[in-house]
Amino acid sequence: MPIRKLSPQLINQIAAGEVVERPASVLKELLENSLDANATAIWIDLEQGGTKLIKIRDDGDGIEREQIELALSRHATSKIESLHDLENVSSLGFRGEALPSIASVSRFTLTTSVNGEDSGWRYQQHSDGSGELSPQPHPPGTTIEVADLFYNVPARRKFLRTEKTEYKHIDKLLKNLALSHFETAFEIRHNQRSVHRWSAAQDQAGFEKRVATICGNNFHSQSRFFDEQGAGLRLWGWVGLPVFSRSQPDMQYFFINGRMVRDKVLAHAAKHAYRDVLYHGRQPAYVLHLEMEPRQVDVNAHPAKTEVRLRESRLVHDFIFRTIEKVIADTIPAKDHAGIDAMPKLAPEMVQVETAFQQQSSSYQAPSSAAVAESVAVYADLAEQPNRTPVSDEQHMPPMGFALAQLHGIYILAENASGLVLVDMHAAHERITYEQLKRHFHTDGLAQQPLLVPVSMRVSSAEADLVESEQQMLSTLGLQLDRRAEEQVMIRAVPALLAQGDAESLVRDVLSDISEHGSSARVEQAMDELLSSMACHGSVRANRKLSVPEMNALLRQMEETERSGQCNHGRPTWTQLSVSQLDGLFMRGR
Repeated sequence: MPIRKLSPQLINQIAAGEVVERPASVLKELLENSLDANATAIWIDLEQGGTKLIKIRDDGDGIEREQIELALSRHATSKIESLHDLENVSSLGFRGEALPSIASVSRFTLTTSVNGEDSGWRYQQHSDGSGELSPQPHPPGTTIEVADLFYNVPARRKFLRTEKTEYKHIDKLLKNLALSHFETAFEIRHNQRSVHRWSAAQDQAGFEKRVATICGNNFHSQSRFFDEQGAGLRLWGWVGLPVFSRSQPDMQYFFINGRMVRDKVLAHAAKHAYRDVLYHGRQPAYVLHLEMEPRQVDVNAHPAKTEVRLRESRLVHDFIFRTIEKVIADTIPAKDHAGIDAMPKLAPEMVQVETAFQQQSSSYQAPSSAAVAESVAVYADLAEQPNRTPVSDEQHMPPMGFALAQLHGIYILAENASGLVLVDMHAAHERITYEQLKRHFHTDGLAQQPLLVPVSMRVSSAEADLVESEQQMLSTLGLQLDRRAEEQVMIRAVPALLAQGDAESLVRDVLSDISEHGSSARVEQAMDELLSSMACHGSVRANRKLSVPEMNALLRQMEETERSGQCNHGRPTWTQLSVSQLDGLFMRGR
């Protein structure tokens, strides 16, 4: 075939293949335009999951009459003008491809009005790419109707899924936008039925209400709001407590400068902050907003603008990780004593206990005198603290209360101002011991252990380059590596605590992490696993009878220990039953 220029209509349809994947893609582009136009309220009507009709009306700035046709032409935008603008993008849209691409694969109508004008204008595009402009009454703002998506591109239409599936993608998109723009009101109707109505929020209380509406009251009551700044970055939002974890990463919302993004560096930083407080295979829940200089993030990395590139990815990764880790570590009973709603509660799926504990509790026997003596030795440091007796003044009652009794050699029953506290004594003591070991080793630094016989290992040339360029980081991790050839390195020293482990596997994992995320937590993770095992073996076991002073001393240490709500394996260490819950069990007051 001879070389020829493509028609504008075909060019737009090809571009639509990059921008318009499904109805949710159309909705995303149009809603971002509305938000960029300073809309304070947006009304959305959908039919058949968006495949039959997508109608959006906003109260934004509108479009001038002479610019309406220009808005439907390729690469026409009001959001950037120069390369400097592209490097400092602060708007959600900027490519100028969305409207012409969407119009080329649907029956497209745009009606708009600018505040102060006598009349609005309606533009209807025909199948051949031409359009017709006519006067039309319309309040200030813009309404766009996209009907019969892919009606003229059958090959694309057949790839659309069922109405339920397409609406599921739309619902997820709408929740993301609602959580990233609290100041905008949204009203959504699907098949003539009202689905969502989110009022505009202007203060913290309004933000909290929207988060509770979208993510659920359980997430809201079992999450912590925070707002931290540093290194030119600001991270704020809500992180779910470890007891509120999910089987899937379906409640993880991340935004950069108000733009919803997917980025493996950000996801890794957030998940790593939960590394030793989540139960096996569980996923954290969070709503996070990262604010930074627009020039520090490249939003032009993907046609749909869902992926970004960070210019200082290592700095951002460490800031996110340290901030979330600090928020989780600070959720100790002493700081969370603000009533029953602040107390950890067991999620239904988290009531499991390890097999060993199940066996121990089912085959419980009274402890022998030797076991009692051993328990006193284990808790010698705790028992040195003076015992306190319960007081009637609730203001002076400690968050974890005072011990009443021990149940089946496993649980401590305590009374606090809110009601009854149940503590798994082994899990709680395990966390206390673990945090003490971590503080000791992390404060003193990682001691290196030179290898008697250095280990030679084959690596890729890129990994060997990392060994040369990241010597300071490797030394901080307790590793001493030398490059011996183009694809060969020599391991001369490893962290002392890990000297008996597989040094080659450790080094490969560390180099892989540095290459992927700009940093590595493999050594820290491996050391934490070792310290966790040491803490588990050094903690009090089930069937150990504790005295009341020992139980009270354990409760006081829980109030001062970071992450004391979970053991090293992510299991809850305690839960709360309020007086009202206990009254309900016995139907008091009915």
